Amino acid sequence: MKEIYLDNSATTMAYPQVGDLVRKVMCQDYGNPSSMHRKGVEAEKYVKEAKERLAKLLKVEEKEIFFTSGGTESDNLALIGAARANMRRGKHLITTSIEHPAILNTMHYLEDEGFRVTFLPVDRYGRASLQALKEALCEETILVSMMYVNNEVGSVQPVQEAASLVKAYNKEILFHVDAVQGFGKYRIYPKRLKVDLLSLSGHKIHGPKGIGALYIGGHVKIQPIVFGGEQQKNIRSGTENVPGIAGLGLAAQMIYQDLDEKVNRMRALKQRFIEGVQRIPETTIHGLYDETSAPHIVSVGFAGIRSEVLLHALEDKGIYVSSGSACASNHPQISGVLRGIGAGQEFLDATLRFSMSEFTTAEEIDETLQTLYNIVPMLRRYTRR
Repeated sequence: MKEIYLDNSATTMAYPQVGDLVRKVMCQDYGNPSSMHRKGVEAEKYVKEAKERLAKLLKVEEKEIFFTSGGTESDNLALIGAARANMRRGKHLITTSIEHPAILNTMHYLEDEGFRVTFLPVDRYGRASLQALKEALCEETILVSMMYVNNEVGSVQPVQEAASLVKAYNKEILFHVDAVQGFGKYRIYPKRLKVDLLSLSGHKIHGPKGIGALYIGGHVKIQPIVFGGEQQKNIRSGTENVPGIAGLGLAAQMIYQDLDEKVNRMRALKQRFIEGVQRIPETTIHGLYDETSAPHIVSVGFAGIRSEVLLHALEDKGIYVSSGSACASNHPQISGVLRGIGAGQEFLDATLRFSMSEFTTAEEIDETLQTLYNIVPMLRRYTRR
């Protein structure tokens, strides 16, 4: 049975060249980059090359790139590290109500540490309210965090407008962006956006799992949250994951090659899918689905069918999708994002996320649609008896 993978917001297939490079570094150039002998120097070259590649893509300095174990650690380091380092100026933090759990749960942790957090509302399309942000800013505010692309409904946040608003109020307030879903789909330049901290993840861009990066502006005060051998300027200790770092650097370089062509193709497939799925009665598309939304994410509500049931029915046909954020998939619950955008009650536990990549084909979209045409009416008849 042919497999159709439409869960690319959860993870992506690695580029074959990335897999080859990771294996080479693991099995041949396996030195510790902190070692002073030749094998260590060889390993250090991979770390330096990956920094160069990311710095060039982001238009930042190499010394501002730090490697982590993934997007979650990057978010944790940005929020906890910056909050603790700047708490003498204030203890007020701001984020949106539909952030990834790596942000929301970290903010709740900081609340337990005595920080006050404002969670901004969003409109029915999943966009944060700039007016609410303006009203939330105060003398105690030290950090604002806003994702670039929402991982469930694909809404693109007004990052540039928000950062400009924050800096106009007080240029010392730090602005963090979780760009895990946006990097590789958009050209993102932190300094132009007035962004101080930016999180990235390897496995969302056809790179390895277990590797991420955090851009930390040279002026940013931040405390480490991992302690050890003082690697990476003592900001993130621990022997560097050289195979992962090398793979991340190569994947980042590759995904930005012919980016416009890749994005346009994904947008065309997304539109093809939306036009087809809207033919199914009692369905809804959550959020915007024009060019102001992400090119690769479609969130569809199917009234009358539990998302888990439809997900496994598609799986039985070799089609892989998600019921929301994969990071919460082991603990099923109603999506806070769907609640945040005011989705109808009939869709809260009846929504699937379809997410594409540059490898998705029109044939796969058409086959997925045909499968939905066949199984959705059948499942509705079964569940409504």
